[in-house]
Amino acid sequence: MSTSAITKPPDAEGARAPGKLILSGEHSVVYGCPAVVVAIARYIDVWFTPLHKTNGLQTAFETLAPRSFYPFDVLKSFKDGLDKRFDEFMRGELPVQKILSKPDDLAIYTLTSLLPKIPAFGSQEGMPLPVPGQLTSRSDMPLGAGMGSSAAVVAATIVLYEHLLSRSQSVQDRFQKVRFCERLQHGKGSAIDASAVVFGGMNRVQGDDVRQLTLSPDHSLARSDGWYWVLHGTPVSKTGECVAKVRAQHGSNTAIWDEFTTCTNAFEKVIEDDSDPRDVIGENQRLLDYIGVVPIPSARFVAAVEETGGAAKISGAGAVSGDNGGAMVVYQPARDAMVALMSKYPDRQWDRLQIADEGARLTPAQPAMAAAQ
Repeated sequence: MSTSAITKPPDAEGARAPGKLILSGEHSVVYGCPAVVVAIARYIDVWFTPLHKTNGLQTAFETLAPRSFYPFDVLKSFKDGLDKRFDEFMRGELPVQKILSKPDDLAIYTLTSLLPKIPAFGSQEGMPLPVPGQLTSRSDMPLGAGMGSSAAVVAATIVLYEHLLSRSQSVQDRFQKVRFCERLQHGKGSAIDASAVVFGGMNRVQGDDVRQLTLSPDHSLARSDGWYWVLHGTPVSKTGECVAKVRAQHGSNTAIWDEFTTCTNAFEKVIEDDSDPRDVIGENQRLLDYIGVVPIPSARFVAAVEETGGAAKISGAGAVSGDNGGAMVVYQPARDAMVALMSKYPDRQWDRLQIADEGARLTPAQPAMAAAQ
């Protein structure tokens, strides 16, 4: 299903990070309620290629933005500028979608945040950047659809430059760094997205607490048996916009967040027992509809799934404008019924929900001889 046109050279050093799907607890996690998230086997790859005749970093991020060039001598002012914009957002002077000028700014900001001192080009003091070159990205996950693509870019960039700069971090430090950098994208660093792309597997997140949930090999989720994801279009509203609007309309409604908590706890019990999840998925979808993040076309798709005997819900922020709701989780135990249903939606991407057991990791360069085999 990938439409990737960019190919990673065999001799390039790179890293990759998985995407994510929220199984329960969207939006309520902002208010201290629990959520369950799973890393999925759809990846963003980032790699570095030396370009010795330049004095900075060039980016080539597939489907994200045109190529951009960042001279070494402006990296510190670039980072300071984004920090200033974030402060303006925190004061209510700037909408969250205006913090970043273009998508690849987030990866470059991530790089600069790894350096305690940004050296001038050619500097032999401090911690110099490896060499001038190109930072390239390729994705086989839908972007901007609630599947954690921004966190995956950050995590992969961190792992890559930890290696290139010989500055390894603990997994916990990496988790915190992803949260710190990703705040520019969403207004607040998400523990949900960070836990999935850094730790992999399935995690229960509540506040700053992350607990990994273990599945047996014969669990339906571990076997991708009956579980799917569907991309119901890319939302026009960003995650930060959705969170802000829900906060304005429902932030003080403690009763609704208590209902979300009850729902997530019930979902966790269903996962623990590997029992039928359809009722609890339906309840989660009802709550998301109540807070206004389910576009009408997405609600109609949920109804179509239910008519076939399955269940479906928005996974992620959803949308507060437009017709596209982003990623959705579907449970349909009858494979033939799922195939027949999706034949009516030929423009929608979908696939089995396959768990990525590992988080962000290196993808080492291959020796030329091995690459040719």
